[in-house]
Amino acid sequence: MTQASFKAASPYQDDILGLPVTDIDAAAAWYSEKFGMHEVERRDQPTPTVVLEREGVQIGFAVNGRDPSQYGAALQVTNISAMRDELESKEVQTGNWRIDERDGQQLQVFFVVAPDGLCYYFYEPITKESGTESTP
Repeated sequence: MTQASFKAASPYQDDILGLPVTDIDAAAAWYSEKFGMHEVERRDQPTPTVVLEREGVQIGFAVNGRDPSQYGAALQVTNISAMRDELESKEVQTGNWRIDERDGQQLQVFFVVAPDGLCYYFYEPITKESGTESTP
C-alpha cells in the first residue's frame, strides 16, 4: 500500500496562499504538527503571512482580517484511508467520510475543521487503481 500524500490544493475562495488566521505562529505550529507540513516562506508585509508545504503542495495563511469560518481548501490526496488514519493518529478530528460525485467522477472524501475555523475537504478520485474503499 502506498503512503498517504498531498497531491494538490485549491481554495474555496480567493487565494490558497492567503487563508485567513488570527495567529500566524499558532497556525504554522498546528499545520506543521497535524498536517505534516513545513514552513517554506514567512513575511510580515503587507500582512503577516506564512506558507507551508507538503510533497510540493503549498498552503498559505495570512492575518488579513477575514473570517476563517468562511474559508478553507480542497486537498487532493493519495491513499485517503491512510491520510485519515494519519490525521486521526495526531488527534485531528475528521468527519463526514463519504462518496461525492463531481463531473461524473466519484470521490472518496472527508472533512477537517481546524482550530482556526478553516475547513478542509480531503478527497481522492475513486478508481480501480486507487483501491479507495468507502467503508468508515
